Amino acid sequence: MMMKTLFLNRLSTPPKLLITKDEYLLLEKKNRNVIKLCHKGNSRNAVISSELKSPVSVSESTSNLSTHLPSLASLALKEMTLNGHTKSSEVVDSHGLGIVRFLRGKVFLITGATGFLAKVLIEKILRTVPDVGKIYILIKAKDQAEAMQRIKTEIADTELFKNLLQTHGKSHQKYLMSKLVPIVGNLCEPNLGINTEISDRVANEVDVIINSAGNTTFDERYDVALNTNTLGPCRFLSYAKKCKKLKLFLHISTAYVNGERQGIVMEKPFYKGDSISREKASSEIPRRSFPLLDIEAEIRMALDASMKFQDDAGSQKMKDLGQERARLYGWQNTYSFTKAMGEMMIENQRGEIPIVILRPSIIESTYKEPIPGWIEGIRMLDPLIVAYAKGLLTGFPVDGTAIIDLVPVDMVVNAILAATVKHATKKKPGLSVYHIGTSVVNPILLQDSFGYIFDYFESSPFMDLKKKPINIQRMKLFNSMDAFHSHLETEADKKSADAPHEKNFAKRLRRSLGIAKHLADIYEPYMFYEGRFDDSNIQKLLKEMSEEEKRSFGFDASSIDWKDYICNIHIPGVLIHALKGRGM
Repeated sequence: MMMKTLFLNRLSTPPKLLITKDEYLLLEKKNRNVIKLCHKGNSRNAVISSELKSPVSVSESTSNLSTHLPSLASLALKEMTLNGHTKSSEVVDSHGLGIVRFLRGKVFLITGATGFLAKVLIEKILRTVPDVGKIYILIKAKDQAEAMQRIKTEIADTELFKNLLQTHGKSHQKYLMSKLVPIVGNLCEPNLGINTEISDRVANEVDVIINSAGNTTFDERYDVALNTNTLGPCRFLSYAKKCKKLKLFLHISTAYVNGERQGIVMEKPFYKGDSISREKASSEIPRRSFPLLDIEAEIRMALDASMKFQDDAGSQKMKDLGQERARLYGWQNTYSFTKAMGEMMIENQRGEIPIVILRPSIIESTYKEPIPGWIEGIRMLDPLIVAYAKGLLTGFPVDGTAIIDLVPVDMVVNAILAATVKHATKKKPGLSVYHIGTSVVNPILLQDSFGYIFDYFESSPFMDLKKKPINIQRMKLFNSMDAFHSHLETEADKKSADAPHEKNFAKRLRRSLGIAKHLADIYEPYMFYEGRFDDSNIQKLLKEMSEEEKRSFGFDASSIDWKDYICNIHIPGVLIHALKGRGM
């Protein structure tokens, strides 16, 4: 087989100004009203250095800095309205959707609150509308005291909330703990596992329910993923029907429930029995029949298999079963398949409850607020970035001309709030679907994203455990898994020849190859994906907002400059917040 390799050409323009750690941390200073960045010498044109002190020049010959677009610091200067320091009284609606006006005094019930997306959502609500009502949080714990402690340590005490303004003379922590009310429960248990007395009391208060919980492991055990992503929303929806004041049930899904659909993928709901394979079969000539997807049968199958596969290899067999069933019906993996079935169950059982299903694409670090580049954990595309920076990944199976659909988490949060207010004020039964992504309004090619990542780490290499810079080469992109595996074997032979007697070399090499193969297996469907997510509904929603709301709760993804976001915001954010400075 002829191996086809795409070498990324060096970008024709240099990356935008990267920032020093001191500049980045200035953006997080508490209670600031104006950011003042004092630049000395040529430090304005700098990247984060290995010592985190001395800036490393990117371009000594650059004399006219005005030719560069804004760095993260100047980006923050442009967007002061809601950068963690604006009081509720300063945020106004001036018609539009009336977001702030609606949120005042409203009571929320949120699942998945200790997760990345829901944390940013809660912070945004409390920062912009301090006089919101209670925010009930469904949380797994043995009792109320443990649940309260989880909220304190996993939400209130995290760096995301550290700049939250003091409210009514109280510290932000006291304010937070007065607003966030834990409910001991579990999405995976009948009746959510909530105490009956508490369940009835909360049901009498709640205005809006947001289901943000989900199992995002691509290759999870089939039974586990079904219990969380398919049955979990059903249980929560059943509870929603008990809520007398409920105005809206908003479910966070994923744009990748669209499975192997290609071209422009519309914002339309799934109905029980739908499958991507059935859609394909019905469009073929001659028309071919494909059985309906029987969700109840899938659940029974998973349960029976879990009882059967109880040996040491059982967990892997359950993972393989999920992948097999997903691909049979036209989805890339167990995650997207079980999330799609969750949507089907919501549509089937919604009754008279107003429903919004919001489907984000790949959610990454914040674009602007409350801290540009804030992220929690190594997520989505980030394992590839980190493995590449460490020198563990020199190539990858990728269609370089394919689109990678990324969206900053703060834009997703703003879209959630806008959609919530639009549909909660109407209180009309129905189901609305929104895609929030960038592949239509602001697409970025995979080869360009890898090019920006290379430029960053070429200028500011990742440091190994001995504090020596790891030199990387431009990523090689392969058009098939076979070509990629051949590349790995060639690399392994070369490394073995270069260091045959090094202690523990063989063990490290096997680990490196294992990481590369695992990442390739997990990400392959997204590296060759040919779909783009239509976002007509989200664009219509944006047009309904006032200018003040667009500034305070905007989610216009067409405004993202990808080179600036990846080099000046996202990668520094991953290094500082997710890796806590390791490798810098």
